[in-house]
Amino acid sequence: MAELTVFSYRCGKSILHKLDVRFKLFFLVLISFTVIKAEFTALFLISSALMSVLVYIRFPIMSSLKDLKYFFFLILLVFFARAFSATGSVLIEWRFIVISKQGVYEGLLVCWRLFLIVFLSLAFISTTRPSEIKAAVEWFLIPFPFIPGKRVAIMMSLIMRFMPVIYDQVKDTADAQRARCIDNKKNPIYRLIKLLIPVIRRTFEGADDLALAMEARCFSENRTDPVLSSSRKDWIVFFVVICLCIVIIKI
Repeated sequence: MAELTVFSYRCGKSILHKLDVRFKLFFLVLISFTVIKAEFTALFLISSALMSVLVYIRFPIMSSLKDLKYFFFLILLVFFARAFSATGSVLIEWRFIVISKQGVYEGLLVCWRLFLIVFLSLAFISTTRPSEIKAAVEWFLIPFPFIPGKRVAIMMSLIMRFMPVIYDQVKDTADAQRARCIDNKKNPIYRLIKLLIPVIRRTFEGADDLALAMEARCFSENRTDPVLSSSRKDWIVFFVVICLCIVIIKI
């Protein structure tokens, strides 16, 4: 049996698992846009609510932090980029390196927002089947006749299914390189290149194999999707989320 990753769907009986996927997708987009505009007080409120939701759905928070170690490297780069580029009162100055208080403040805000958006997405992925996401994307694209909704929905579904595969490839490649003492190299750029090139090559090879397999089986866009239906609890949660977003915007 394949090991569940941070990008895998996890069965459950929580309210979030039972919500209509169309509402969940709308909530994800709405809260993400709200987070982008939020300040420290609002971000603290969103973080508290998100942490409560993650604990409620039994999301493995600690193991996911370990799995997202490369994401934290990106977060660190974003923080230093904002800290070095923003102007304001000087906090640290050493030769040509200048870090301002405004830069540190903006860097913390941007990193916090990215962190929340990532965990919002993980909560959505872990409580929603890829087939339901495909059906929801196709439903939202129905009003746009110039967009091939079925094709876009299938692409989204394949991306969702490929994310755990890519993660497994990264993990296997890292283990293989660790066995060959690549970690003993002091240059982090060298280690990163040696990791990315095999992962990218194996990812493209896997995509080619999947495309050939789909063609060999006469894969068609006309698939039987899950039936989407909403209930009273979906609208109750919709009202709660709208009120929460309004409060966050007003803060």
